Amino acid sequence: MIASRGRQPEDRTTGWGLDRVTVRFGRLTALERVSLGVGAGAVTAVIGADAAGKTTLLRVLVGAVRPSEGRVRRPEKRQVGYMSAGSGTYGDLTVDENLAFAARAYGLSRGVARSRIGELLDRTDLMAARRRLAGLLSGGMRQKLALAVAIVHEPELVVLDEPTTGVDPVSRAELWRLIAELAAAGTAVLMATTYVDEAERAGSVLVLLRGRPLALGTPEEIRRAVPGELYELGGRIDDWRAWRRAGRWRVWSPDGRAPEGARLIEPDLEDGLVMAQLAYEASQPEVAA
Repeated sequence: MIASRGRQPEDRTTGWGLDRVTVRFGRLTALERVSLGVGAGAVTAVIGADAAGKTTLLRVLVGAVRPSEGRVRRPEKRQVGYMSAGSGTYGDLTVDENLAFAARAYGLSRGVARSRIGELLDRTDLMAARRRLAGLLSGGMRQKLALAVAIVHEPELVVLDEPTTGVDPVSRAELWRLIAELAAAGTAVLMATTYVDEAERAGSVLVLLRGRPLALGTPEEIRRAVPGELYELGGRIDDWRAWRRAGRWRVWSPDGRAPEGARLIEPDLEDGLVMAQLAYEASQPEVAA
């Protein structure tokens, strides 16, 4: 965890989730002692760069990957819905056929399946495309179908692997509406994302860095947890703790001292994530030396 200016964010391990989970693939450690709680009626986000371990974490939670160490808490298999990064729909089946296949796989009766499919087609605005092959759908429509397939059986826990990556802004907003509706109805939702603005909408956020938990808490807690201060400058600064954003330079000062000509600013979540990584790097022997 990152150091805190005040109270350290608590380790939320209630409900479903992971307790000090480590995953190794041969000599590669994909996850190292990761704990995360996923509560009912809320969206929990896992954010990190490519190869941070996000997909491995999700696959451990749904039972597709066995942990090397630690404990996994999840409902029984038929109460889990999973949307993979590749959507998981069948391109040579229609929208209707994809949903009907998933409904049968989860043991829904014909009558319940028919009612549930109709409801989901309405909620996802896919009713007009129900006879269309999934392979002919736009990216956004196919992602909405994939989400509908993942929740056709009304699971208690829904796990989504970057559900909005690569879709247009309108479809992205529609997907977020559906995700928010799931949480409002009491479903526990865990999603991986690379988008900071999406993580800001979540009730709780886990930040992964090379398989390790870098920060955990609400977006506000993560913003405020890094020690030191954040400053903004109009010109370039030659400092490994500085980065360029929106045409200006920002620099993290661990001890709070202001660089010459700098203005103190309040960090947002994106700044908090950068500062957390800088704080982690500063703690490493090769950097501190």
